[in-house]
Amino acid sequence: MLAVVTVLLTSVAAVVAPAPAMAADSAYVMAYFKESLSGAGNVNSVHLAVSSDALEWTPLNNNQPILTPTVGTRGIRDPFLFRLNDGTWVLAATDIPVGGNFWAPNPNIHIWTSRDLVNWSSDRLLNVNWPNPNSFTWAPSIYWDAGRNQYGITFSTVPTGRDHSVIMVVYTSNFVNVTSPVVLFDGGPAGVIDSHLVTNVDGTNYLYYKNNSPSTLQGARSNSLNPGSFTRYTNGTGGGCIEAPTLVKSLTSATWWLWGDTFCPNSVFLAWQGDIVTGTWSPVDQRTYTPPLNAKHNSIHPISATDRTNLLNRYGGTTAWNRLKSWNLPGSYVRHANGVGRIDAMPFDPYQDSQWRLVPGLADPAGVSFESVNQPGRYLRHANYSVVLAANDNTAGFRADATFHRVAGLANSGWSSFRSHNFPTRYLRHQGNQLYIHEIGDATGRADATFRVGY
Repeated sequence: MLAVVTVLLTSVAAVVAPAPAMAADSAYVMAYFKESLSGAGNVNSVHLAVSSDALEWTPLNNNQPILTPTVGTRGIRDPFLFRLNDGTWVLAATDIPVGGNFWAPNPNIHIWTSRDLVNWSSDRLLNVNWPNPNSFTWAPSIYWDAGRNQYGITFSTVPTGRDHSVIMVVYTSNFVNVTSPVVLFDGGPAGVIDSHLVTNVDGTNYLYYKNNSPSTLQGARSNSLNPGSFTRYTNGTGGGCIEAPTLVKSLTSATWWLWGDTFCPNSVFLAWQGDIVTGTWSPVDQRTYTPPLNAKHNSIHPISATDRTNLLNRYGGTTAWNRLKSWNLPGSYVRHANGVGRIDAMPFDPYQDSQWRLVPGLADPAGVSFESVNQPGRYLRHANYSVVLAANDNTAGFRADATFHRVAGLANSGWSSFRSHNFPTRYLRHQGNQLYIHEIGDATGRADATFRVGY
């Protein structure tokens, strides 16, 4: 009994321990898990990434987990990160392992707490859905209810006596004890899942969710946070296989972004920008945002510059590899396939075909060579002006063919182009999805020869 009490008190202390005064936010952190198209890249653990603009992301720890679940099914999905009023943090997640049965009855969610985003408590389970023993408990999210002086934890489930999924809520002061769940929002007989509730935007609260039929991201709003008070006010955004809405407010403008996750094809994020008040959203140009590779069902939260620095110092960014995004086909990335250099739209497997080590040029260290991550010792080189992946034979000819010089992007100076070392009037470009080195003489060629080096 003493051991149980000690664990409980430790858990409570992790939530309510005093924290230093909060600095102004100037960056963002994303929490996510990972899946790839074939399932080979599935990792049901917590990953984090950081960004200065909420659009271009640097995965931490080389896109490897920073928290691994140790209780329940020992797997998570749908991680949701939230900063508490005292400046500490809580992370909640669905309890489902890789290959697990999504529909299996499970009343629990995972909970971690942290003072600073780098030192984390042990993983523990929190039973939020005990009155509904025959249902799942999906996609927890968290908000502060000032009227109740408690935090709300929302989740998707099918309550006993109903035949469709709804958004339910429990209330807590310490993420150890919770109230009995009540229905926060019932979207009708088609069912709703995956909620994100943003409070007090000029006095109004906004609840975004996935509507099951038609499959769209929709928004509801209310002047209170009372269960049952939210009314739909949007026509729906996205379609097909969209889910997992995440709302993000710009730190430098009035812009809001709405992120959505797709599951056909799997592991594709879409983003819209617009006005949360009117619920009008337009697609964001894919050139301007890059989610972490294989990321699924994210949550995004503002952080301070110190938080961002501490995260990078603790976990590191992504240093083991880069990806090259096409300027004029921005959903496509440079890859190798069957020994040929090409670009293809993500997602694809093996996704490692798109990962490259940008090493000092084999013929000139002032240049760059592209070494394959999943076939180390093999490099992109040109042969008869076509680009192939080939093993380094350490000849002078190979070294020259595999060396490029990075210059300002021919179509956009903020991006990059790559000039051939031994044919200096020719540049790496795509044409018909394959890679070549060509002389560039028009706008199409400049666009084909421009890439973003990122992750």
